Amino acid sequence: MSATQKTQYVYALDKMNQQVVHGEVSTSKGAAASGERMHVGLVHKARGTGSRPHSHPNEQFNFVLQGTLQAEIDGKTYLVPKGSVIHIPANTVHSIIATPEEDVIFYVCKDTRHSLGNVIAADGKYDGPRYEPGFGPAASQK
Repeated sequence: MSATQKTQYVYALDKMNQQVVHGEVSTSKGAAASGERMHVGLVHKARGTGSRPHSHPNEQFNFVLQGTLQAEIDGKTYLVPKGSVIHIPANTVHSIIATPEEDVIFYVCKDTRHSLGNVIAADGKYDGPRYEPGFGPAASQK
């Protein structure tokens, strides 16, 4: 293996630059690493914010490290506390928000068989993330 093909084996996700993830439908921000078949990340969602209903061709697992997520998956709502895992099958409509009580940090794992940027808004509109009442840009300007 040449020096240009060297694989990085350890990633300090908590120290890497955070980027907005799918800002057209979500407030998620975090750092990530991708391999040939898997994509992982450490994601932050501010309390009361999250993603609008959307789907993607990638199967996904979210492991909650801090806080509680409210997940709407395939028409059902779940409260997902610290220590729990959310499984989102490929092409399943879902929306995930941090509950109003505290920010959420979770570890995400997706397969990379399809482009990670292939997010499909359930309503066909890509006009921003989901905010619970009293949260979001307008709330912070008060």
